[in-house]
Amino acid sequence: MRETRIIIEPGRTERNYWQDLWRYRELFYILSWRDIKVRYKQTVIGAVWGILRPLLTMIVFTVVFSRIAQLPSEGAAPYAILVFAAMLPWQFFANALTESSNSLIGNANLITKVYFPRLIIPASSVITSFVDFAISFALLFVLMAWYGYAPSWNMVFLPGFIVLAFFTAFGVGLYLTALNVKYRDFRYIIPFIVQFGLYISPVGFSSNVVPDHWRWLYNLNPMVGVIDGFRWCILGESALNRQSVLTAVIISVLFTWIGIRYFRKMEKGFADVI
Repeated sequence: MRETRIIIEPGRTERNYWQDLWRYRELFYILSWRDIKVRYKQTVIGAVWGILRPLLTMIVFTVVFSRIAQLPSEGAAPYAILVFAAMLPWQFFANALTESSNSLIGNANLITKVYFPRLIIPASSVITSFVDFAISFALLFVLMAWYGYAPSWNMVFLPGFIVLAFFTAFGVGLYLTALNVKYRDFRYIIPFIVQFGLYISPVGFSSNVVPDHWRWLYNLNPMVGVIDGFRWCILGESALNRQSVLTAVIISVLFTWIGIRYFRKMEKGFADVI
């Protein structure tokens, strides 16, 4: 009779988990595509919502900060393009944060029935928010053509800042997702966080208006470096603020690491709590 031995190796479960992420990649594609279809299903104007939201916000901010407050733009760039270049990463961050934080609760039936790495669900929500970003990005070129403003050659570096925006949203979103499952009242706090973040981020104005002695504190907001990077790539009117970008990279990596660790710690009890 053949003898069977079971060998328990420390850390094996952790390695299997990350391998399962690759094994369940088809589920990741299915959830992402499902969220995209649900977002625009039975809507009056469909994907145009991805254009209207940043466009209307851009108009309001341009009127308030440029016409009323008379804040300066960057170089010769029209103020509308200055705002819209910041709306691109901010809208992506806000949508990804909101969608991912509610993703586990929205998939409660799936979580309680079958096993799969739960990390797939918030990750697919962030990817879904990228669709709105792509639609809005196409509108940017329409605005540039309208104002007769040519994009900067720095656009070749834009994919790097898109990745930075992704990990910023993903890291913060993972942490809030786990908190939202454990404490249900967090779903009321998250919209406040997003709204508050809009006002403390340089969306409607240039970060150059912030006094130098406050810049180190202001740069602790990781979206400052992301927005500065987007504007540098799109407008190319001023030098890249390396301090804000470096701070954004460090904080984004830190948030991603904390978010993954906290999510993995809470993951085992999701099916019971949710």
